Amino acid sequence: MQKRVKNILFIMCDQLRADHLSCFGHPTLKTPNLDALAARGVIFDRAYVQSPVCGPSRMSYYTGRYVHSHGASWNFVPLKAGEMTIGDHLRPLGVRSVLVGKTHMRADLSGMSRLGIDPQSQVGVRISECGFDPYERDDGIHPYSGHDPDPTYSNYLRSQGFGGDNPWESWANSTEDDDGHLRSGWFLKYSNRPARVPDEHSETPYITRRAMDFIREAGEQPWCLHLSYIKPHWPYIVPEPYASMYKPEDALPVVRSEAERENPHPVYAAMMNHRVSRTFSKDGVREAVMPGYMGLIKQIDDQMGVLFRFMEERGLMDNTMVVFTADHGDYLGDHWMGEKDLFHEPIIRAPLIVYDPDSRADATRGTRCDALVEAVDLAPTFLDVYGGSSVPHIMDGRSLRPLLFGNPGAVPADWRKTVVCEYDYAFQDSRIALGTKPRDAWLRMIFDGRWKYVLAENYRPMLFDLQSDPNEFNDLGASNAPEHVDARARLREALFKWARQPRQRVTISDETLETTEVQPRITEGGILIGYWDEDDLAEARKTFKPRFASRNPLVKSTLDRLTAKQGDEHDA
Repeated sequence: MQKRVKNILFIMCDQLRADHLSCFGHPTLKTPNLDALAARGVIFDRAYVQSPVCGPSRMSYYTGRYVHSHGASWNFVPLKAGEMTIGDHLRPLGVRSVLVGKTHMRADLSGMSRLGIDPQSQVGVRISECGFDPYERDDGIHPYSGHDPDPTYSNYLRSQGFGGDNPWESWANSTEDDDGHLRSGWFLKYSNRPARVPDEHSETPYITRRAMDFIREAGEQPWCLHLSYIKPHWPYIVPEPYASMYKPEDALPVVRSEAERENPHPVYAAMMNHRVSRTFSKDGVREAVMPGYMGLIKQIDDQMGVLFRFMEERGLMDNTMVVFTADHGDYLGDHWMGEKDLFHEPIIRAPLIVYDPDSRADATRGTRCDALVEAVDLAPTFLDVYGGSSVPHIMDGRSLRPLLFGNPGAVPADWRKTVVCEYDYAFQDSRIALGTKPRDAWLRMIFDGRWKYVLAENYRPMLFDLQSDPNEFNDLGASNAPEHVDARARLREALFKWARQPRQRVTISDETLETTEVQPRITEGGILIGYWDEDDLAEARKTFKPRFASRNPLVKSTLDRLTAKQGDEHDA
């Protein structure tokens, strides 16, 4: 008997590098619960996000559209009212789309006001929450962020006896030094010390329990639950026992070269000069941060075990697709950088594990796929799961199910040959330092699996050959070697072709245009365009009538009226 998917569990971590899971090759950070999920599904080794920054990356996941299609190009740039998201596509199919955790969404209040939509109405709430029904929205940074209207987690901490004006910061993201003084986890120096809050009351276990609360209450209606963890995003601080699990020597070696700082690309040089990059480039900083970062990931994996056992007990692993991914990675000192500003592999290559309980996926269980996959592929995959028609005029991605249902490792011949990532650095100090106008502060990357090309407005391009230089140390953007010149020209043209494809005609599908013959240009008012005389119209009618009479009553009645008038005039 063939199994079918009823529910989707869409799990996202914030700032989680792919190379920090043991199923992706980390030698000391063991993640057995995610490894077990991978054994039941498929690991996508070459999955890429659409932006190296939280907000735009997530909006691409939620819409299935590239950044320049949906327009939310940086954190807190509102996703405009009217952009369709996962919830908008699934709701007509009877699927409830629910949020537990983070989205980094800023509501388009101006757009809703212009359209007369009450932000507190059901429609307004869904527009404000990326199309999801919020079971619990929790973006962290309580209560000062301005984008978390319901600091439920802080209230929960207070209910457990962890008081204060901001228990999120003073308990979950602070520590005590050896003298008993309170130290904020915002300071990287304290990342290797334990958070004050006990493990069971910290953010990751809390949000896992909230997801389980929803599942208990969900009833029989199919659901797509977006479980979105705040961690391992900074502050890089974790409670015991995780704070003491890892030492600096357990971390992967830092990936950077002195050659990178010799005559770097101007934009790269400006980003290496960001405060966070300068700090992570100092001796001892990475060593302090890595135990906390790794501990946060281990805590996430343990919570995956809690969640998956809960689902097994209820039979949900038999009918629930599970997707595990991240919005982007973290430099952590690699390439003399902190945070996530450019397109190196640790930032834009996402961990992606997909478990599909459908029996048609049995052949690929426990396998790896090296097809070039993008974040925009998840939304069309979810639509495909529920039998919705594909909407390539709206979504830029493609369903992953052909890769899940095919032969292990097989990639369809018509699968994409490149992936694209975009970054609007208009909001960054680097733009100001360079004197770049906001409209010119765009970086666009295209990668074909070997060559990575970065287009920077008003600057030379960047180019990396990951075959000979997997660490991306050598920027070949100014090289005159024929191979490099050819690679730049080819990828520039591929990027230009990608950019000139129309992505804003979302109200009429390609299928409608391809299956509907061009209508004769006759309107209800009898307006005729391009006809020489009555005989010309009569001749055209011979062609139009069999094609359109049964489909278009308006055309039929107009032609009948005009032809009848022509006959009367001829008789007279």
